[in-house]
Amino acid sequence: MAVFESIDTLVVGAGQAGIAASAHLSENDIPHLVLEKDRVAESWRTRRWDSLVANGPAWHDCFPGMRFPSSGPEAFPPKAEVAEALNGFANEHNAPIRTGVEVRSLKRLNGRSGFVVETSQGTIEAQNVVAATGAFQHPVIPAVIPDNSSVTQMHSATYRNPDQLAKGAVLVVGAGSSGGQIADELQRAGRKVFLCVGPHDRPPRAYRGRDYCWWLGVLGHWDIPAQAPGAEHVTISVSGARGGETVDFRRMAHAGMTLLGRASGYDSGKLLIDGDLADNIALGDANYLDMLAQADAYIERFGLDLPEEPQAHELPADPACLINPVREVNLGNEGITTVIWATGYRQDFSWIELPKAFDGNGAPFHQRGVSPEPGLYFLGLPWQSRRGSTFIWGVWHDAVHVADQIEIQRNYREYRPATA
Repeated sequence: MAVFESIDTLVVGAGQAGIAASAHLSENDIPHLVLEKDRVAESWRTRRWDSLVANGPAWHDCFPGMRFPSSGPEAFPPKAEVAEALNGFANEHNAPIRTGVEVRSLKRLNGRSGFVVETSQGTIEAQNVVAATGAFQHPVIPAVIPDNSSVTQMHSATYRNPDQLAKGAVLVVGAGSSGGQIADELQRAGRKVFLCVGPHDRPPRAYRGRDYCWWLGVLGHWDIPAQAPGAEHVTISVSGARGGETVDFRRMAHAGMTLLGRASGYDSGKLLIDGDLADNIALGDANYLDMLAQADAYIERFGLDLPEEPQAHELPADPACLINPVREVNLGNEGITTVIWATGYRQDFSWIELPKAFDGNGAPFHQRGVSPEPGLYFLGLPWQSRRGSTFIWGVWHDAVHVADQIEIQRNYREYRPATA
Protein backbone atom coordinates (compact mmCIF):
# COMPACT_ATOMS: atom_id res chain seq x y z
CA MET A 1 0.00 0.00 0.00
CA ALA A 2 1.38 3.40 -1.00
CA VAL A 3 2.38 5.66 1.85
CA PHE A 4 0.63 9.04 1.76
CA GLU A 5 2.05 12.22 3.26
CA SER A 6 1.25 15.90 2.99
CA ILE A 7 3.71 18.75 3.46
CA ASP A 8 3.70 22.46 2.70
CA THR A 9 7.02 22.45 0.83
CA LEU A 10 9.01 19.55 -0.57
CA VAL A 11 12.69 20.04 -1.44
CA VAL A 12 14.19 17.52 -3.85
CA GLY A 13 17.94 17.04 -3.33
CA ALA A 14 20.16 17.33 -0.25
CA GLY A 15 23.26 18.81 -1.76
CA GLN A 16 24.36 22.37 -1.11
CA ALA A 17 21.22 23.76 -2.77
CA GLY A 18 18.79 21.62 -0.79
CA ILE A 19 20.56 22.31 2.50
CA ALA A 20 20.50 26.06 1.84
CA ALA A 21 16.81 25.89 0.95
CA SER A 22 16.02 24.03 4.16
CA ALA A 23 17.85 26.56 6.32
CA HIS A 24 15.92 29.49 4.87
CA LEU A 25 12.58 27.68 4.90
CA SER A 26 13.16 26.99 8.59
CA GLU A 27 13.99 30.66 9.14
CA ASN A 28 10.56 31.49 7.71
CA ASP A 29 8.85 28.76 9.78
CA ILE A 30 7.71 26.98 6.62
CA PRO A 31 7.03 23.24 7.21
CA HIS A 32 9.10 21.27 4.74
CA LEU A 33 10.79 17.98 3.94
CA VAL A 34 14.01 17.35 2.01
CA LEU A 35 14.28 14.12 -0.02
CA GLU A 36 17.64 12.75 -1.20
CA LYS A 37 18.01 9.55 -3.23
CA ASP A 38 21.56 8.94 -1.97
CA ARG A 39 23.36 10.57 0.97
CA VAL A 40 23.69 14.21 1.97
CA ALA A 41 26.18 15.97 -0.34
CA GLU A 42 26.64 12.78 -2.38
CA SER A 43 28.15 14.59 -5.37
CA TRP A 44 31.02 15.81 -3.21
CA ARG A 45 31.55 12.31 -1.83
CA THR A 46 31.58 10.04 -4.86
CA ARG A 47 31.12 11.94 -8.12
CA ARG A 48 34.49 13.68 -8.29
CA TRP A 49 38.10 12.56 -8.57
CA ASP A 50 40.02 11.54 -5.45
CA SER A 51 42.30 14.57 -5.13
CA LEU A 52 39.64 17.22 -5.75
CA VAL A 53 39.67 20.20 -3.41
CA ALA A 54 37.37 23.21 -3.31
CA ASN A 55 38.19 25.79 -5.96
CA GLY A 56 37.77 28.59 -3.44
CA PRO A 57 39.27 29.07 0.03
CA ALA A 58 37.27 27.88 3.03
CA TRP A 59 36.52 31.42 4.22
CA HIS A 60 34.70 32.05 0.94
CA ASP A 61 33.15 28.76 -0.21
CA CYS A 62 30.83 28.21 2.72
CA PHE A 63 27.50 29.02 4.32
CA PRO A 64 27.45 31.51 7.21
CA GLY A 65 28.67 29.66 10.30
CA MET A 66 29.66 26.55 8.34
CA ARG A 67 32.67 24.83 9.87
CA PHE A 68 35.29 22.73 8.11
CA PRO A 69 36.61 20.08 10.52
CA SER A 70 40.28 20.37 9.54
CA SER A 71 40.99 23.15 7.06
CA GLY A 72 41.75 26.68 8.12
CA PRO A 73 40.05 29.66 6.48
CA GLU A 74 42.72 30.16 3.80
CA ALA A 75 42.92 26.45 2.86
CA PHE A 76 41.17 24.68 -0.01
CA PRO A 77 39.28 21.83 1.70
CA PRO A 78 39.34 18.36 0.12
CA LYS A 79 36.05 17.04 -1.21
CA ALA A 80 35.38 14.69 1.72
CA GLU A 81 35.75 17.58 4.15
CA VAL A 82 33.36 19.73 2.12
CA ALA A 83 30.78 16.93 2.31
CA GLU A 84 31.39 16.60 6.04
CA ALA A 85 30.98 20.35 6.55
CA LEU A 86 27.72 20.42 4.58
CA ASN A 87 26.38 17.44 6.53
CA GLY A 88 27.40 19.08 9.82
CA PHE A 89 25.65 22.31 8.83
CA ALA A 90 22.46 20.39 8.00
CA ASN A 91 22.57 18.63 11.36
CA GLU A 92 23.15 21.86 13.28
CA HIS A 93 20.11 23.40 11.60
CA ASN A 94 17.98 20.27 12.16
CA ALA A 95 17.27 20.00 8.46
CA PRO A 96 14.42 17.49 7.94
CA ILE A 97 16.30 15.36 5.44
CA ARG A 98 15.17 11.89 4.45
CA THR A 99 17.85 9.98 2.54
CA GLY A 100 17.51 6.92 0.31
CA VAL A 101 14.27 8.21 -1.22
CA GLU A 102 14.10 8.73 -4.98
CA VAL A 103 11.60 11.17 -6.45
CA ARG A 104 10.13 9.58 -9.57
CA SER A 105 7.50 12.02 -10.77
CA LEU A 106 5.79 15.30 -10.03
CA LYS A 107 2.33 16.19 -11.34
CA ARG A 108 -0.10 18.97 -10.58
CA LEU A 109 -3.09 18.11 -8.43
CA ASN A 110 -6.42 18.23 -10.22
CA GLY A 111 -8.82 20.96 -9.22
CA ARG A 112 -6.70 22.49 -6.46
CA SER A 113 -3.30 23.99 -5.86
CA GLY A 114 -0.24 21.89 -5.20
CA PHE A 115 1.43 18.79 -6.55
CA VAL A 116 1.39 15.04 -6.17
CA VAL A 117 4.89 13.58 -5.97
CA GLU A 118 5.56 9.88 -6.45
CA THR A 119 8.63 8.57 -4.64
CA SER A 120 10.26 5.21 -4.05
CA GLN A 121 8.60 5.18 -0.62
CA GLY A 122 5.12 6.38 -1.46
CA THR A 123 3.11 9.44 -2.45
CA ILE A 124 3.54 12.95 -1.10
CA GLU A 125 1.32 15.96 -1.68
CA ALA A 126 2.96 19.38 -1.46
CA GLN A 127 1.86 22.93 -2.02
CA ASN A 128 5.36 23.85 -3.16
CA VAL A 129 8.24 21.91 -4.64
CA VAL A 130 11.83 23.14 -4.82
CA ALA A 131 13.90 21.28 -7.39
CA ALA A 132 17.34 21.52 -5.76
CA THR A 133 19.03 18.85 -7.86
CA GLY A 134 21.50 21.31 -9.36
CA ALA A 135 22.83 21.33 -12.90
CA PHE A 136 25.07 18.28 -13.05
CA GLN A 137 22.77 15.29 -13.50
CA HIS A 138 24.09 13.57 -16.62
CA PRO A 139 27.68 13.70 -17.94
CA VAL A 140 27.99 14.75 -21.56
CA ILE A 141 30.36 12.91 -23.90
CA PRO A 142 30.25 14.35 -27.43
CA ALA A 143 29.82 11.80 -30.22
CA VAL A 144 33.25 12.36 -31.73
CA ILE A 145 35.23 9.14 -31.22
CA PRO A 146 33.25 5.96 -32.05
CA ASP A 147 32.49 3.61 -29.17
CA ASN A 148 34.17 0.76 -31.05
CA SER A 149 37.53 2.55 -31.24
CA SER A 150 40.56 1.09 -29.52
CA VAL A 151 40.65 3.68 -26.72
CA THR A 152 38.79 3.71 -23.42
CA GLN A 153 36.52 6.74 -23.12
CA MET A 154 35.24 8.14 -19.84
CA HIS A 155 33.80 11.34 -18.47
CA SER A 156 35.60 13.36 -15.82
CA ALA A 157 32.74 12.36 -13.49
CA THR A 158 34.05 8.77 -13.42
CA TYR A 159 37.77 9.60 -13.32
CA ARG A 160 39.27 8.96 -9.88
CA ASN A 161 43.10 8.84 -10.10
CA PRO A 162 45.96 8.01 -12.51
CA ASP A 163 46.25 4.42 -11.27
CA GLN A 164 42.70 3.76 -12.43
CA LEU A 165 43.74 4.14 -16.08
CA ALA A 166 45.38 1.67 -18.41
CA LYS A 167 49.05 2.26 -19.12
CA GLY A 168 49.72 4.70 -21.93
CA ALA A 169 49.17 8.31 -22.90
CA VAL A 170 45.96 10.15 -22.04
CA LEU A 171 43.93 12.67 -24.01
CA VAL A 172 41.88 15.10 -21.90
CA VAL A 173 39.19 17.05 -23.75
CA GLY A 174 38.18 20.29 -22.04
CA ALA A 175 40.32 22.80 -20.18
CA GLY A 176 37.95 24.16 -17.57
CA SER A 177 38.67 23.59 -13.89
CA SER A 178 38.08 19.83 -14.11
CA GLY A 179 39.98 19.18 -17.33
CA GLY A 180 42.91 21.39 -16.44
CA GLN A 181 43.34 19.88 -12.98
CA ILE A 182 43.00 16.28 -14.20
CA ALA A 183 45.48 16.85 -17.04
CA ASP A 184 47.96 18.42 -14.62
CA GLU A 185 47.56 15.55 -12.13
CA LEU A 186 48.16 12.96 -14.86
CA GLN A 187 51.25 14.76 -16.09
CA ARG A 188 52.67 14.99 -12.57
CA ALA A 189 52.05 11.23 -12.27
CA GLY A 190 54.36 10.66 -15.24
CA ARG A 191 51.78 10.25 -18.00
CA LYS A 192 52.13 11.66 -21.48
CA VAL A 193 49.15 14.02 -21.74
CA PHE A 194 47.35 15.72 -24.61
CA LEU A 195 44.89 18.48 -23.65
CA CYS A 196 42.21 20.00 -25.91
CA VAL A 197 41.81 23.65 -24.94
CA GLY A 198 38.63 25.51 -25.87
CA PRO A 199 37.58 29.09 -25.04
CA HIS A 200 38.15 29.78 -21.36
CA ASP A 201 38.67 32.38 -18.67
CA ARG A 202 41.93 32.00 -16.75
CA PRO A 203 41.94 34.23 -13.67
CA PRO A 204 44.94 34.48 -11.35
CA ARG A 205 44.61 32.23 -8.33
CA ALA A 206 45.78 35.12 -6.21
CA TYR A 207 47.22 38.55 -6.88
CA ARG A 208 48.91 41.05 -4.59
CA GLY A 209 48.06 39.08 -1.49
CA ARG A 210 44.37 38.45 -2.21
CA ASP A 211 42.67 35.35 -3.61
CA TYR A 212 40.79 35.77 -6.87
CA CYS A 213 37.50 35.05 -5.04
CA TRP A 214 38.15 38.24 -3.07
CA TRP A 215 38.95 40.16 -6.23
CA LEU A 216 35.78 38.99 -7.99
CA GLY A 217 33.84 40.12 -4.93
CA VAL A 218 35.22 43.64 -4.54
CA LEU A 219 35.16 44.21 -8.30
CA GLY A 220 31.50 43.16 -8.46
CA HIS A 221 32.07 40.24 -10.83
CA TRP A 222 30.27 37.65 -8.70
CA ASP A 223 27.06 39.65 -9.07
CA ILE A 224 27.08 39.93 -12.86
CA PRO A 225 23.51 38.85 -13.71
CA ALA A 226 24.13 37.12 -17.04
CA GLN A 227 26.91 35.99 -19.32
CA ALA A 228 27.93 38.27 -22.14
CA PRO A 229 26.48 37.24 -25.52
CA GLY A 230 28.73 34.64 -27.12
CA ALA A 231 30.35 33.66 -23.82
CA GLU A 232 27.84 30.97 -22.85
CA HIS A 233 30.35 28.18 -23.44
CA VAL A 234 33.41 29.85 -21.94
CA THR A 235 34.62 27.89 -18.92
CA ILE A 236 36.73 29.06 -15.99
CA SER A 237 40.05 27.34 -15.42
CA VAL A 238 41.12 27.74 -11.81
CA SER A 239 42.59 25.38 -9.22
CA GLY A 240 42.87 25.02 -5.48
CA ALA A 241 45.30 22.10 -5.80
CA ARG A 242 48.57 22.20 -3.86
CA GLY A 243 47.39 25.15 -1.81
CA GLY A 244 46.04 27.04 -4.80
CA GLU A 245 47.86 28.07 -7.95
CA THR A 246 47.18 29.90 -11.19
CA VAL A 247 46.44 27.56 -14.09
CA ASP A 248 49.13 28.12 -16.71
CA PHE A 249 48.77 26.07 -19.88
CA ARG A 250 52.10 27.28 -21.23
CA ARG A 251 53.83 25.93 -18.12
CA MET A 252 52.13 22.58 -18.61
CA ALA A 253 53.26 22.50 -22.24
CA HIS A 254 56.85 23.37 -21.37
CA ALA A 255 56.76 20.41 -18.94
CA GLY A 256 55.81 18.06 -21.77
CA MET A 257 52.04 18.34 -22.27
CA THR A 258 50.76 18.73 -25.84
CA LEU A 259 48.11 21.42 -26.12
CA LEU A 260 45.50 21.05 -28.85
CA GLY A 261 42.58 23.06 -30.15
CA ARG A 262 39.05 21.78 -29.88
CA ALA A 263 38.33 18.22 -30.99
CA SER A 264 36.10 18.45 -34.08
CA GLY A 265 36.04 15.02 -35.68
CA TYR A 266 37.47 11.55 -36.09
CA ASP A 267 38.71 9.68 -39.14
CA SER A 268 40.39 6.26 -39.30
CA GLY A 269 41.99 6.39 -35.87
CA LYS A 270 42.85 10.07 -36.06
CA LEU A 271 41.31 12.80 -33.92
CA LEU A 272 40.77 15.95 -35.99
CA ILE A 273 41.63 19.23 -34.29
CA ASP A 274 40.35 22.75 -34.97
CA GLY A 275 42.89 25.48 -35.61
CA ASP A 276 41.69 27.61 -32.70
CA LEU A 277 44.33 26.86 -30.06
CA ALA A 278 46.18 30.18 -30.34
CA ASP A 279 42.91 32.14 -30.19
CA ASN A 280 41.73 30.20 -27.15
CA ILE A 281 45.00 30.70 -25.28
CA ALA A 282 44.91 34.41 -26.18
CA LEU A 283 41.37 34.65 -24.82
CA GLY A 284 42.52 33.15 -21.52
CA ASP A 285 45.52 35.48 -21.40
CA ALA A 286 43.31 38.51 -22.03
CA ASN A 287 41.02 37.50 -19.17
CA TYR A 288 44.01 37.00 -16.88
CA LEU A 289 45.69 40.32 -17.71
CA ASP A 290 42.40 42.23 -17.54
CA MET A 291 41.87 40.89 -14.03
CA LEU A 292 45.32 42.14 -12.99
CA ALA A 293 44.63 45.56 -14.51
CA GLN A 294 41.29 45.88 -12.73
CA ALA A 295 42.90 44.85 -9.44
CA ASP A 296 45.71 47.40 -9.86
CA ALA A 297 43.17 50.13 -10.59
CA TYR A 298 41.13 49.19 -7.53
CA ILE A 299 44.22 49.26 -5.30
CA GLU A 300 45.24 52.67 -6.59
CA ARG A 301 41.75 54.12 -6.33
CA PHE A 302 41.27 53.12 -2.70
CA GLY A 303 44.88 53.51 -1.58
CA LEU A 304 45.30 49.90 -0.41
CA ASP A 305 48.67 48.88 0.95
CA LEU A 306 49.10 45.60 -0.96
CA PRO A 307 52.48 44.33 -2.22
CA GLU A 308 53.27 44.92 -5.87
CA GLU A 309 53.62 41.83 -8.05
CA PRO A 310 55.19 42.84 -11.40
CA GLN A 311 56.19 39.26 -12.25
CA ALA A 312 52.53 38.30 -12.44
CA HIS A 313 52.27 40.31 -15.67
CA GLU A 314 54.98 38.27 -17.39
CA LEU A 315 53.76 35.36 -19.52
CA PRO A 316 56.00 32.36 -20.35
CA ALA A 317 57.27 31.98 -23.91
CA ASP A 318 54.98 30.15 -26.32
CA PRO A 319 55.67 26.38 -26.37
CA ALA A 320 56.23 24.53 -29.64
CA CYS A 321 52.68 23.13 -29.73
CA LEU A 322 51.33 26.69 -29.70
CA ILE A 323 53.74 27.98 -32.36
CA ASN A 324 53.07 24.98 -34.65
CA PRO A 325 49.60 23.71 -33.73
CA VAL A 326 48.78 20.05 -34.20
CA ARG A 327 45.75 19.54 -36.46
CA GLU A 328 45.31 15.79 -36.10
CA VAL A 329 46.33 13.17 -33.57
CA ASN A 330 46.77 9.50 -34.49
CA LEU A 331 45.66 7.93 -31.23
CA GLY A 332 47.43 4.63 -31.85
CA ASN A 333 50.72 6.14 -32.97
CA GLU A 334 50.78 8.44 -29.92
CA GLY A 335 50.09 5.55 -27.56
CA ILE A 336 46.86 7.11 -26.30
CA THR A 337 44.84 4.46 -24.47
CA THR A 338 42.39 6.67 -22.55
CA VAL A 339 40.30 9.70 -23.46
CA ILE A 340 38.78 11.71 -20.61
CA TRP A 341 35.95 14.03 -21.59
CA ALA A 342 35.77 17.02 -19.22
CA THR A 343 32.87 18.36 -21.25
CA GLY A 344 30.24 19.20 -18.69
CA TYR A 345 26.79 17.93 -17.87
CA ARG A 346 23.19 18.27 -18.93
CA GLN A 347 20.25 18.91 -16.67
CA ASP A 348 17.49 16.36 -16.23
CA PHE A 349 14.10 17.46 -14.98
CA SER A 350 12.19 14.71 -16.79
CA TRP A 351 10.58 13.73 -13.48
CA ILE A 352 8.69 17.04 -13.48
CA GLU A 353 5.65 16.38 -15.68
CA LEU A 354 4.83 20.03 -16.40
CA PRO A 355 5.74 20.65 -20.05
CA LYS A 356 5.05 24.40 -19.92
CA ALA A 357 7.74 24.78 -17.24
CA PHE A 358 10.55 24.02 -19.72
CA ASP A 359 11.85 25.13 -23.08
CA GLY A 360 12.45 22.88 -26.07
CA ASN A 361 15.83 21.80 -24.69
CA GLY A 362 14.46 20.85 -21.28
CA ALA A 363 15.84 23.93 -19.52
CA PRO A 364 13.47 25.44 -16.95
CA PHE A 365 11.78 28.76 -17.45
CA HIS A 366 12.31 30.78 -14.29
CA GLN A 367 12.94 34.20 -12.82
CA ARG A 368 15.63 33.88 -10.15
CA GLY A 369 14.44 30.32 -9.51
CA VAL A 370 10.72 31.08 -9.53
CA SER A 371 8.91 29.06 -12.18
CA PRO A 372 5.89 30.42 -14.08
CA GLU A 373 4.19 27.24 -12.83
CA PRO A 374 2.77 28.36 -9.45
CA GLY A 375 4.38 26.53 -6.54
CA LEU A 376 7.41 25.25 -8.49
CA TYR A 377 10.89 26.58 -7.74
CA PHE A 378 14.45 25.79 -8.80
CA LEU A 379 17.70 26.17 -6.92
CA GLY A 380 21.34 25.54 -7.82
CA LEU A 381 21.08 26.44 -11.51
CA PRO A 382 24.05 28.05 -13.29
CA TRP A 383 23.55 31.80 -13.47
CA GLN A 384 20.26 31.45 -11.57
CA SER A 385 20.56 35.04 -10.44
CA ARG A 386 24.26 35.87 -10.83
CA ARG A 387 27.65 34.47 -11.75
CA GLY A 388 28.12 32.97 -8.27
CA SER A 389 24.87 30.98 -8.23
CA THR A 390 26.43 27.51 -8.50
CA PHE A 391 28.95 28.13 -5.70
CA ILE A 392 28.19 27.17 -2.11
CA TRP A 393 27.95 30.78 -0.94
CA GLY A 394 26.05 31.79 -4.10
CA VAL A 395 23.31 29.22 -3.71
CA TRP A 396 22.85 30.45 -0.13
CA HIS A 397 21.82 33.88 -1.41
CA ASP A 398 19.55 32.43 -4.11
CA ALA A 399 17.87 30.28 -1.45
CA VAL A 400 16.94 33.45 0.47
CA HIS A 401 14.96 34.70 -2.50
CA VAL A 402 13.26 31.36 -3.18
CA ALA A 403 12.23 30.91 0.46
CA ASP A 404 10.93 34.49 0.61
CA GLN A 405 8.83 33.93 -2.52
CA ILE A 406 7.34 30.78 -1.00
CA GLU A 407 6.47 32.71 2.16
CA ILE A 408 4.89 35.52 0.13
CA GLN A 409 2.68 33.07 -1.75
CA ARG A 410 1.71 31.31 1.49
CA ASN A 411 0.53 34.64 2.87
CA TYR A 412 -1.58 35.25 -0.23
CA ARG A 413 -3.15 31.78 0.02
CA GLU A 414 -3.99 32.31 3.67
CA TYR A 415 -5.54 35.74 3.15
CA ARG A 416 -9.21 36.06 4.04
CA PRO A 417 -11.10 39.36 3.66
CA ALA A 418 -11.84 41.05 6.95
CA THR A 419 -15.50 40.86 7.95
CA ALA A 420 -17.46 43.95 8.96
